[in-house]
Amino acid sequence: MLDIEFSELSDPGLVRSRNEDYVGHVVPESPSQARSHGWVFALADGVGGQRQGEVASRAAVQEVLAGFRRAKAGTSHKDLVTQLVQAANARVCESEALSGHLGPGMASTIVVCALRFDRATIAHVGDSRCYLIRSGDAKPVTRDHTMVADQVRLGLVSAEEAAESSQRHILSRSLGMNLFVNIDVEEIQLLAGDMLLLCSDGLHGAVAATEMAEITRRHRDLAAAAQELVKRANEEDGSDNISLQIIRVRTVERVGMYRGRPYKLR
Repeated sequence: MLDIEFSELSDPGLVRSRNEDYVGHVVPESPSQARSHGWVFALADGVGGQRQGEVASRAAVQEVLAGFRRAKAGTSHKDLVTQLVQAANARVCESEALSGHLGPGMASTIVVCALRFDRATIAHVGDSRCYLIRSGDAKPVTRDHTMVADQVRLGLVSAEEAAESSQRHILSRSLGMNLFVNIDVEEIQLLAGDMLLLCSDGLHGAVAATEMAEITRRHRDLAAAAQELVKRANEEDGSDNISLQIIRVRTVERVGMYRGRPYKLR
């Protein structure tokens, strides 16, 4: 059976009076539920400068967690995380409509990671990220949905120019922007010893991936690793909220897939 340990932490940073990030998770209650449903982790970053960003991020994560709990046993995680993020988008749009305000409204990023057997399925919108940390190396699983990142992918600007751009934080996709949102979904096979790091841009914008990998490698206690990562982000910048979830894979249950259904490998 897949066996994991995790820690999560959210910090307002050194400048902002409010924390517009929100994190949450659902843990299976039994070994049979670990196989039928698995785990889910969700992290959202309410868009700074928009009205009630903290309401948007909380609504998005709570919608994902509630939908995961309601999911039928054995539902494909790839289909499920797509449905959950679309539902989160609808919830943010609904929350904005119910607020009765005019003008630019609520918006949020989101990254969702569902785990079962020997796989992680990651869905995201915006610039909150998921990293796979394997053999001491941290590589992003997600790609940022920002105006500048899109320009880099099109070859219009270099990565170095993008890193210095004053527009690097402007999102090209977010929850609440439209009634339907385009979602990126990735599935990765897990190995024992792997770690997954979900984080808002308050962390990855301040701390290099190499340092994230080093800090998580150095700490057996994931709570201590989370605290050091937040500390480093505040030391390097601290102008934004900082949120993260660290997941360490202890063991996996190796399976094959046939028509979307798992089967035991002999």
